Formats: sequence, structure tokens, C-alpha cells
Amino acid sequence: MLTRESIALVAERRTTALPGTRETEMGKHVIVGAGQVGSHLAERLAGMGHDVTVVTRSGSGPEGVERIAADVADRARLTAAAKGADTIYNCVNPRYHRWVQDWPPMAASFLGAAEDTGAALVTLGCLYGYGPVDGPMTEDAPMAATGVKGRVRAKMWHDMLAAHEAGRIRATELRGSDYYGPRSTDQAYIGETRFVRPLLAGKRVAYFSDPSVPHAWTYLPDVAQALAIAGTDERAYGRAWHIPTGPAVSTIEVGERLCRIADAPAPRVYEVPRPIFNALGLANPMVRELRETRYQFDKPYILDSSAFETAFGMAPTPMDDALRTIVAASRESRADAR
Repeated sequence: MLTRESIALVAERRTTALPGTRETEMGKHVIVGAGQVGSHLAERLAGMGHDVTVVTRSGSGPEGVERIAADVADRARLTAAAKGADTIYNCVNPRYHRWVQDWPPMAASFLGAAEDTGAALVTLGCLYGYGPVDGPMTEDAPMAATGVKGRVRAKMWHDMLAAHEAGRIRATELRGSDYYGPRSTDQAYIGETRFVRPLLAGKRVAYFSDPSVPHAWTYLPDVAQALAIAGTDERAYGRAWHIPTGPAVSTIEVGERLCRIADAPAPRVYEVPRPIFNALGLANPMVRELRETRYQFDKPYILDSSAFETAFGMAPTPMDDALRTIVAASRESRADAR
């Protein structure tokens, strides 16, 4: 169990140069996962002068940081990788249809490694644990998920909070809405592969719900910045936070703004009829799992991130600024591919 003295010693070593946070020294940060969030976070922390280690099953990760291959569910292996760390970041994303099987052992390993090393645990969460909510979501909303994946995430948070309150670890969870931004994966609804490239090429884009419904979108560089803040500021621990996210915007409007900025043809986004959506799920596990969370897109999905913005002085990147960066990155990646 962590003592007050050990927590104080760790706190004295901690630092960040990010706006709105408190100053301490550079530290060691272990990021588990090198996907669309983990890679952004590793680059940000390394750019701030921190000692960064990235842990993945394959040993992959961005250049300029230490990379370790490990099974995240192996507590001893994860603990060894995190020895001497100030903060462990859980940026893992198991295959969508395997959350029930894969998350529990990995979540237990993270808790164990944090307890064994004394490192703080910063988990990248999601909004599934709330279940359907009427009106803007705040961190005070109950964990009332009705779906299997939402209940998995809710239990993970309850276990983390219980360990924190018992003095075994220091922990926080940051929750964002659906991601968009440079290097977004094909899982992102308005990401590079499924949305940006087709629209900029003048192609039609299929959407699995009504594209005129307002929806909250969280910018990937903002996710990385918020995680870096939480992992370098003791004020973040002991509660969950919403990652700074702008006003809800419909998918149609995102497409219109994207194409206007890129001087591309008007966007053509169409809704896939529900019977076809259901039929696709019979053959595609990913699409089948989307049925559980489709409620997020059938009515306005609004995120209130004012608590984090006020506490740490961070505002979300304006969407048009984000879209300009996305367009530039997309054009650069296409040029590099030629």
C-alpha cells in the first residue's frame, strides 16, 4: 500500500511545462499502446523532455523513445517495464468484439503494476460506461451502462477508484468522445481512412446512422495533451475527467467544413439503411458490435468538458483549426505515398 511519505516523494519528482499545470522535474513515463492515441502521447511527452517508454505486444512505437514488447495482461512483465516510472498510461484498445475477454486481465495487470511500482495510473477511458444519457454528459453522471462493453468499462473505473480510495494506487481516467485528427485509424467515424480521404477525392461516404444528428468529436492531439497534463499533475488523481471537446457538430457539417477548407467538392455522406447495417453485422464482428453503441448517433450526443478546462486551463482545439491540420496531413501523406 502506498504511504503518505511515498506519495510525497513521487510528487516531488513530477513535472510538466504544459499551460495550467504545476512545475516539477522531468520524469519517466510508460505508455502502453502505440495506436492513434499512444503515439501522439509518446511524442508529446518526449518533446517535453520526459523519459518515455512505449509498451506494445509487438514492440512497436514511434522513433525516439524506448520500445518494449510485452503482453499487457502479464502483471510481472508490465511491472518490470514500469519499474521506476512516475506514470503508467493505459492507452490500449483491444479488438472491439473481444472487450469482455481481453479487458479484465489487462485491467487487473495495470492495477497490479501501479501498486507494485508506485507509479500513478492514467487510463484513457470512453463514454460507454454512462449508457444512454439525455442532455450533456458530465463526470457526475452515473455509470448506468446497459450494454456489455459499457459495463466492462464501468467496472474498470470502479475498480480503479476503489484502489485509489484504499490508498493502494493513485489513479485517474480521462474520457473523450469519438476521435478525429491526424493518423486516426479506420475505427474513427470521421477519421482519415473512412471519411477524410474519400471526401477530399469527391467520393461518397457511408455512415451507419443519421449524419445530420449533432455529435461530440474529440481531437486526437487534444487527447494526448490532456493525458500528458493528467499524468504530470497530482490534482488529476482520484476522479474521472472529460477531455476538452468542442461543441457537438453533425457529420454532415464536419464534411462541409472539411471540404470547404480543402476546396474539395461538396461532401456526399449517406446513411446506410438499418436493415443493411444489421445484415452487415452478420458477417463482420466489428459492425455487429456497433449495434450496442448506435444509440450514441441516433440523437444529439453532447459532452461537457468544462471541469477539466477550468481546472487545468486547457481549451479544445477549434474544429476549423483541427480540420486545416487534418487536410494538410492528409495531403502530405498522399504525397509521401507517391
